[in-house]
Amino acid sequence: MSVQGVEISPVGRTRTAPADNARPQNLRFAFASCQDYQAGFYTAYAHLAEEDLAFVAFLGDYIYEGAPNPNARRVHKGAGEPLDLAQYRNRHAQYKTDPHLQAAHAAFPWIVTFDDHEIDNNWADEIPQDPQLQTPEAFRARRIAAFQAYYEHMPLRRKSLPRGLDMQVYRRFRFGDLASVHVLDTRQYRSDQVETREQALDPSLTMTGAEQERWLTNGLRNAGTRWNLLANQVMWAQNDRTAGPAQTFDLDNWDGYRAQRRRLLEFFGSGRVANPIVLTGDRHCTWACDLRTDFDDPSTPIVGAEITGTSITSGGNPDVAAFHRTYDPIMAESPHWRYIDNQRGYVRVDVDRSRTLSSLRLVDTVWAEQAQIRTAAEFVVENGRPGIASVTAEPVPLARTRTAGPIRAS
Repeated sequence: MSVQGVEISPVGRTRTAPADNARPQNLRFAFASCQDYQAGFYTAYAHLAEEDLAFVAFLGDYIYEGAPNPNARRVHKGAGEPLDLAQYRNRHAQYKTDPHLQAAHAAFPWIVTFDDHEIDNNWADEIPQDPQLQTPEAFRARRIAAFQAYYEHMPLRRKSLPRGLDMQVYRRFRFGDLASVHVLDTRQYRSDQVETREQALDPSLTMTGAEQERWLTNGLRNAGTRWNLLANQVMWAQNDRTAGPAQTFDLDNWDGYRAQRRRLLEFFGSGRVANPIVLTGDRHCTWACDLRTDFDDPSTPIVGAEITGTSITSGGNPDVAAFHRTYDPIMAESPHWRYIDNQRGYVRVDVDRSRTLSSLRLVDTVWAEQAQIRTAAEFVVENGRPGIASVTAEPVPLARTRTAGPIRAS
């Protein structure tokens, strides 16, 4: 007796990377991050799925652990934050029901890494954001459950199979002699966040752990490729949040791990790393920055570039005018900032042997399932010239303020 199934699985495709000894002339991919289901629709993925890409790099916050928000456009299932395996599986499954996200996965292979919201906001190694509310034993059990669900729902190889508390996520991809993609893990091995800038100078603090740092520097030194691209979660470039002589920083970013950051940036500038470009998520905004060994001293050399991409949905529809009122004065005091914006979308990257072109692709709204997309800015990094060589951008749309509608803070 034969049994005929009733479920239909759409056909997807993948691509094989060129051989290590190949000499490809170009590579096109996109990177994205931060797709809070409750903050809006995955409108940008409808357009990303139509691009011609070798892969998509997803840089963290694939799911959000927040409790259901009844005022959101789309509401998380469940009664609260996920804590156990069944709840994390259900949260991933709900995100995967989105047709635009499905289309993007079906169209291209994905290179994924996680940040904090796949488990718990701002977690660090075995320390949750709120240790007064989560015992060490409870958070370790939560981390084990979240990692298992993440592995089951993400396109990861068997070497990333979780083993208790641990999951191997940092790894490397090579595209002939053109580009290497070094995927970082800035959560599992990091020191707990400090509270002040002075504490952030402590040389014992680490974002990556010593073993991963050695892996990264050895891989960068011996890559043998024209470009070295770092798939990274949180912002490297110094990011002051207050105009004027006072300075405030989000110390969950690399601003909170200054000694290690300076050590790595000095390594970038040592002449042993070919064309380093850091690709970053997390901020729900776009920042194109020059990387310097000392961001407070503009006379120090530029040693690399960072493109921090915006979110798919997180933050909802933005208030562009308010963003620029806050950050334009800070940008005037931050010469390493080359471009800033807070609208929603993704970044498409075209790599060839002479330059890397990053195109900021923005949608008009994430409160509708369909919307127009445009290329709002382009950032060029030239072979052999560290930093952002040129920025081409549309005028700042100060009249494009946020329309009324629900938004969930993330």
